[in-house]
This record gives sequence, structure tokens and C-alpha cells, in this order.
Amino acid sequence: MTEAPYSLGLRSLDHEVQVASLPVQGTLPPWLRGTLIRNGPARFEVGGRSYNHWFDGLAMLHAFTVEDGTVAYANRFLESQSRREAMESGRIRRSEFATDPCVSLFGRVMATFRPPVTDNANINVVRMGDGFAALTETPLPIRFDPGTLETLGVVDFQDDLKGVLTTAHPQIDPVSGALYNYLTAFGLTSTYHLYRLDPGSRTRELLTSLEVDRPAYMHSFAMTERHLVLAEFPLVVNPVELLFSGKPFIRNYRWEPQRGTRFQLFDRDTGRHLGCCTGPPLFAFHHINAFVEEVEGREEVVVDLVGYEDPAIIDTLFLERLREGSGELITARPWRFRLDPEQGTATQEVLASGSVELPRINEGRTGRSYRYVWGVGNRVPGHFTDQLVKLDVGTGEALTWYAEGCFPGEPVFVPRPPEAGEASPPDGDSRGGEGDPAEDDGILLSVVLDARQEGSFLLVLDAATLQELARAEAPHAMPLGFHGMFQAAPVE
Repeated sequence: MTEAPYSLGLRSLDHEVQVASLPVQGTLPPWLRGTLIRNGPARFEVGGRSYNHWFDGLAMLHAFTVEDGTVAYANRFLESQSRREAMESGRIRRSEFATDPCVSLFGRVMATFRPPVTDNANINVVRMGDGFAALTETPLPIRFDPGTLETLGVVDFQDDLKGVLTTAHPQIDPVSGALYNYLTAFGLTSTYHLYRLDPGSRTRELLTSLEVDRPAYMHSFAMTERHLVLAEFPLVVNPVELLFSGKPFIRNYRWEPQRGTRFQLFDRDTGRHLGCCTGPPLFAFHHINAFVEEVEGREEVVVDLVGYEDPAIIDTLFLERLREGSGELITARPWRFRLDPEQGTATQEVLASGSVELPRINEGRTGRSYRYVWGVGNRVPGHFTDQLVKLDVGTGEALTWYAEGCFPGEPVFVPRPPEAGEASPPDGDSRGGEGDPAEDDGILLSVVLDARQEGSFLLVLDAATLQELARAEAPHAMPLGFHGMFQAAPVE
């Protein structure tokens, strides 16, 4: 069997290390102080059996801490109940996104009444309530210490909100710090519950609930300064069938393009349902941003996302197929939707040519008009993501970073702090107003798999130009992960 060059990033990493200082090439910005925390799967086998899908592996946290021109590194498994049970029994015990444990008929019957929900939080990390949490798509966020990466247990919410699914991509207001998310409760009639969680709190405030006949698979959602938007892609499930099928979670969903994509629009403050806007069928994992724009004297809600024509991308990310590089990978395209709740329509536009996934923006622009998005892309359509992309959503122009044999992960934008002074703006830069810093004034951090050197490194780029500033070599090849965050060190 011929392995794809990036398959190095789909091998299990079993050891945990702490390194005080990594080798650094180039020059780190003197103002860069803080920790990049990354999350993703790191163990793909238990007891001789492999998980089926890239999304299923047991979670590991990685931390790169930058201070005074040096970079420290540490990695640590997230000690979830799912991992603990698997390690103690020597076999996969809980269902994941596309992996179902081998259990007896009696075990399946008992699991119907008390299903063991996975807490393998391998997708994202966020600041949540009064601490930090690793997230997956079940409502069991796992707290951890950002300094030591020690697992601290499931977040103990002080409320009675119930649901079986959520998103690992909550929206966080850049001004108030309030976190917004939703829960899906299954039943003969299922319900989406939208809620708000204030900084320092563990009590989620229910904003509204919406009943639906067939819940959609929604990996993320959108937020403006005044709205919450759930994009119901036509990949939907019958909860009763899911309960009794015995199939892995995602295998219970059905593609029903005739439903179109239904954008459910809510008032962010009151929770009032403002209407449903239906557009063409598509599938997406990630939203880019959303905002309100005035067009010909009336307001439109604009939703930007990176989407696919259908959900075939899910099948291409099964581990065996991905490791072999068999078949082309479908690439995501950046799309814009304009919502008209009065007409009930969602008009689709191509935002730019080319491919983008794992999109990130300057988080200060969340819910507001913006100009730049950074992400990963494909130099050759159908190949694995092998370049970083900066996209100007106003002009459609793109910049790229690429290195032979390298596969970069999600780029995290870190703004230049005010006390560091202002960089010289590039031609055509975008400013929010007089005295405001340019939207792209900062740096990008990306963890890159180097297949040629059989290792990984932390890449530091100028966010405006994508020029390389520095790289720090990790002590081992890191499995390909998903999402992360940068926690700036306190100003002294």
C-alpha cells in the first residue's frame, strides 16, 4: 500500500513531552507573548482496532508558549472518560463521529436506554465561563489548565438545559466576551435550544427554542452584532432511526437536497425567531463571519461560509482512504449568502475563486463587516491542504504561503497589541476608522507538518504579507489537528 505524504500526520503519537526551548529560525516579533493551544486527535488505535475516521481519534492538547524570543512546547492527552475506558479495557468503548464500538446484542439494547455519550473533546479549545475548555460535538466540554494542560473534568454547568448535540464552534462576542451556542434535543419532535453564557459564569441563559422535524448536522453557526443564524444544511436525521440503527453517528444522516439550505434567523438579545430564509442545497463545516449591511436603503443579513456542493467530503476523510491518498479530496469554496426574511430567501454569491478551509478572521471583526480571512487551501484541486491562504473578500484577491512537502494547519491570527506600536500599513490596507489598526496588522501562527523532514514546526507569518518571520521546530511529528486559540500573556 502506498501512503500519502501527509499520512505521517495520521499516525498515533503516544508520548507526552515538555521542552523548555525549541530551536528557532528567524526572528520572533518582540511583542509576541502568550500560548498557542492546539487540539486534535492523536491516538487512532486501541487494542489493535483502528478508529474509522480522522474526526474520531483520542484528543491531545499541544501548547507553544512564546516569551522573550523563545518558544517552549508541551503536549498532553485529554483525560476524558472515553480515553480512560478505552485504555483500561483495551478496546474502543464509546461511539464517535464515524466509529461504533463492537458490543453484544444485549449491550446494544442497554445502550438504547442509556447511551454512553462520548466526551472525546478533540475539535476545539475556547475560553468558556470561568476557565478553558476542550470541545467536541456532544455537550460535554472538558476543562483544562492552560499552563499545564492538565485535565480538570467536565464543565459543571449550573442550569438545567438539555441536549445531545452541540457545536464545537461557539460564537464569542469580541466586546462583552459572552459566549453563544446551541443544543439539539432529539425526540419525536426535536428542538434547537440557543443560549448565552457570560464570562465567569457556569449558568447558561436560554434565549429561545425552535422545534424541527428533522434536525440537521450543523458543525458551526453564524452571529452578527444583532443576530444568531443557524444554517440547516439538508443533511438531516430521523432521531428514532438514530436511536435504534446501531450505526455510527454520522451514518444515520441522510442527504435531502430538495429541502434546500434553511437559514434560521434569530434576534440575538431577545431570541425572537425572525424567519427562515431558504437557499440552494449545500454542505459546510465552517462559517467565516456574518454581519448586517445596508443595501439600497434596507438592511440585509450577510452570512459567509466555506461550503461544498454536497457532504461527500465526509467520506473522503475516513482514515484508510485518507492515508492512502486514494481519490480526490473535494475542496471548499468561499460563498456569501444574503438573507431576506421578508421574502424567505437566501441568495448565493461566489465570494472568491479558489479553495479555503479552516477559516479564521481577526476576532475583533466577529459579527461586523470585515475584509480578510485566512485559512488553508489546495495548490492542486483534489490534493490535501498544502498552503496557507489570505483572502481579500472585497476584491477576491488572494495571497499564499507554500513550502514543498509541507502541510500547514489552521492559521490563528494574533493582532499586534496597542503597546507594541503600529506597523507600516501595506498598500490598500483596511482600517476600521481613524486611529484604528489595520485589520491585518498582526501575525499568523500555524502548526505545519513537514513530510520531508518527518517532523512539525510552528510557523510565524506576517499576517498582511504572508512573509515568513520565524519557525520553531517541534520535538516530534504532530498529528494533523483541527482548531486552536492564542492566549496572550498579561501585560506587565
